[in-house]
Amino acid sequence: MKLLHIDSSILADNSVSRKLTAQTVAEWSANHTGTTVEYLDLAAQAPSHLSADSLGFRLPAGSDMSDVQKAENAISEALVQQFLDADVIVVGAPLYNFSIPSQLKSWIDRVAQVGRTFQYTATGPKGLAGGKTVIVASTRGGMYSTSEGGRAMEHQESYLQTVFGFFGVTDVRFVRAEGLAMGDAGKAQALASADSDIKSVTAANAANVKAVA
Repeated sequence: MKLLHIDSSILADNSVSRKLTAQTVAEWSANHTGTTVEYLDLAAQAPSHLSADSLGFRLPAGSDMSDVQKAENAISEALVQQFLDADVIVVGAPLYNFSIPSQLKSWIDRVAQVGRTFQYTATGPKGLAGGKTVIVASTRGGMYSTSEGGRAMEHQESYLQTVFGFFGVTDVRFVRAEGLAMGDAGKAQALASADSDIKSVTAANAANVKAVA
């Protein structure tokens, strides 16, 4: 079993999402013998945002590409193949300004490739990357899951659920720590809740135990 561990927080050792992904990967590996782990730090190795040069993967096979386009295409190919090869993906996704880090969005833009992770059919789009488990470590300074207004404001968990679902992934699990900036008691409660989530989503017989609220 191959596990792809992805971090996107820019806060290094001060990042809660990084701590949660590390704990999640450790628990998963302990509960699933034979798991091999590959690590991708998007804060340190972020692909550039999409541009005319980085859209090479959308060109027909055999198209003439510049050296820059070829280099960008190689980055996209490596990222999409890494994603497709993984059985389990653990993603650290802090909430930045109501959404995900731009580094994580850049990664998504590289792996969202027609014919690789999805395709269009006569009846609509179809995901091609099914059969995987995705575990998202979601961290938030405030509370968003407990009110209608809060849920309407967040475009983090809801966005990732949609994107991975578009790729055909139906098993998307969430480890959530919210209220981290709401005092010591709030942070302690958030971390305790996340610890419980980790134990649930990494159990050998776990199902999709937490959908987006």
